[in-house]
Amino acid sequence: QVQLVESGGGLVQAGGSLRLSCTASGIFFSINAMGWYRQAPGNQRELVAGFTDGDITNISDSVKGRFTISRNKAKNTVYLQMNSLNAEDTAVYYCNAVVLGVAYDAMEYWGKGTLVTVSS
Repeated sequence: QVQLVESGGGLVQAGGSLRLSCTASGIFFSINAMGWYRQAPGNQRELVAGFTDGDITNISDSVKGRFTISRNKAKNTVYLQMNSLNAEDTAVYYCNAVVLGVAYDAMEYWGKGTLVTVSS
């Protein structure tokens, strides 16, 4: 069983910054992909930023230039630095990972989510 534990959400004023962290724990062979999604009220869950196979980084156009994703492979942790936040960034942010188990079976996991609220 793999767990994703998120931290760093909260309330921030428009123009401010927050840093989210997500750490994967459990027994697995490797992490194939890891990143962040978000879901605002009434909207579908959307990709914010993530790492995929081969260390390729994907980042949404809506946050490009404001958000930066980074990771510490040794700690199985991914970070999302969010700058110049605005009200449209208000959402629950979910950590996502595709993990290769010890039986070489790929499984997708989600964190419980962390709420980011940007006040205008």
